[in-house]
Amino acid sequence: MLPETRRRQLLELISRQGFATLEELVKSLGVSESTVRRDLESLDLAGSVKRTHGGAVYSGEVRAMPAFDERTQTAAAEKRAIGQATAALLEDGDTVLLDGGTTTLEVARALIGRRIQVVTNSLPIAQLVASSQQTDLILIGGYVYPRTGVALGPLAIAMMQGIRVRKAILGAGGIMADGIYNSNLLLVETERQMMACGQEVVIVADSTKFGRLALSRLCGLEEVARLVSDSRMPDAYRTTLEAAGVVVHTAPADEQHGSNGVVPHESTRNQSVRTEV
Repeated sequence: MLPETRRRQLLELISRQGFATLEELVKSLGVSESTVRRDLESLDLAGSVKRTHGGAVYSGEVRAMPAFDERTQTAAAEKRAIGQATAALLEDGDTVLLDGGTTTLEVARALIGRRIQVVTNSLPIAQLVASSQQTDLILIGGYVYPRTGVALGPLAIAMMQGIRVRKAILGAGGIMADGIYNSNLLLVETERQMMACGQEVVIVADSTKFGRLALSRLCGLEEVARLVSDSRMPDAYRTTLEAAGVVVHTAPADEQHGSNGVVPHESTRNQSVRTEV
């Protein structure tokens, strides 16, 4: 059997089950354990699966809503790097709240297989995280916005009122000198409650979001503890953010750095972690 054919069969099996043990894969394909390990390493490097102790978790394409799929293709490499860099800020055992969005989906992808508790209002993120035996999932309910598969509104807000997390990680539709913006009023109301749940608010946004105005203002820059972006982030905005007390992290352009590649750009006075919101 050709390696490409064997790896395609491996991927189909893992994606169908969400998780497969090494023993299951060896038995299904009738090949040696060392061959399966090599194939899993190749699939892991391609981003299709994530190797775990004793097997592999599917971390490939998540079928979402059409509008969500279109946005996923924009600045895709930058979003992957931001996701890996943000995941590196979390410690095993943390509880994290993930807003719905294409960049936060990449954060979730980088967390698969880690001992992290994920709270989210996003169906695409929940679908991804549910495939991991190590990563716990708490799904926020409510009105599901059909274009993006995100739960919004009073029910979602009420469910979050009893929740506390170490980090609330949110995306942004636009970032201006006076604050963070998003394009959906219901989303902004829900995100404000998410911010109230977190000891620390983290914004993840690729460089195309800077200088872009959206419909509704979420918060001022001073309400954000950390922001993770890519290397093309404008220097003027870095200066503005740091002046507001935000710790700025730049995701390395070279994705081979993986989840340990966080490059923080912090002024000396921002070295300590802010825990208030």
